[in-house]
Amino acid sequence: MGEVDWQHGRVVVTGGASFIGSHLVEALVARGASVRVVDDFSTGRLGNLDEVRARIELVRGDLRDPRVVEEALAGGVRCVFHLAADHGGRGYVDLHNVECAGNLALDGQLFAACARAGVEQLVFASSGCVYPNHLQSDPGRELYLTEDLVGPPYDADNMYGWAKLMGELTLRHYAERGLMRTASCRYFTVYGPRGKEDHAVIAMIARAFVGQDPFEVWGTGEQIRNWTYVDDIALGTIRAAERIHDGSAVNLGTEERIRVADAARLVLETMGRDATLLFQPHMPTGPYNRVASHALARERLGWEPCVRFVEGVRRTIEWYVKSHDVDAVRASLDRALTER
Repeated sequence: MGEVDWQHGRVVVTGGASFIGSHLVEALVARGASVRVVDDFSTGRLGNLDEVRARIELVRGDLRDPRVVEEALAGGVRCVFHLAADHGGRGYVDLHNVECAGNLALDGQLFAACARAGVEQLVFASSGCVYPNHLQSDPGRELYLTEDLVGPPYDADNMYGWAKLMGELTLRHYAERGLMRTASCRYFTVYGPRGKEDHAVIAMIARAFVGQDPFEVWGTGEQIRNWTYVDDIALGTIRAAERIHDGSAVNLGTEERIRVADAARLVLETMGRDATLLFQPHMPTGPYNRVASHALARERLGWEPCVRFVEGVRRTIEWYVKSHDVDAVRASLDRALTER
């Protein structure tokens, strides 16, 4: 495709009413794309699409239903961005492996249907969860995960990570056989407006919002992450469609190394709250050292993140406070931390 003229041909975004998906839809519409969103609204929200609702098509349904897939791809589709998945934050990934196993069937069915329908390009929302667990145990090691570290012997993070890994490998073969141009984007710890409390940054903001004290932090607080702002993720995903066609995977993440405890303190400070941190090592924690290298994205996509964590947190807090009710958040927070 080279540099894509997004005003030519229809684009499908699966999971397009979700947190990340809705930002991607907005970015595509801003480029003049004709966008069809496919979502079953199990976690996506129609309100996430308010800014573009009049300018998109909408297909409601579960992509595990062949009739929904047929409707999603009807009338000629040039490019598919596949973000739909059974997924959630750390609590969900650790506790819902049965549900996440369904992504294997969902992905395989959609990939095959896209190839049959003559879709030119498919971009897959993968994850940092494909990286080997054993490499990510020491928070004192200055580690930046490079794409080539995913290989035999594979050691993905829970069933969610294994399904993402299988999706990547499958799409690489589609590209190698000339069946479809493909790319995989490994998202790293995405946050921003429209995020949900099952992910760490929004969970921290929610806890501060309701005045939690002591302020609960899952794990020891020593975990290292590289939270990446959603607008940067959307841009990188579009660049992948434009410039990667050979089935390669590319990291989309910052190289800011941020301790979870420091992130919690930043949220409290930004929101003007004073609370004692209560660390909870028994709660779902994930790897203790997960940070991406974005060198390959810089080389192949001309992409690197623009929004630093301090600024992204400020923007996200501003959105959260304006759009949420304290009593409603307090009533639902415990469930929201581990459910979709």
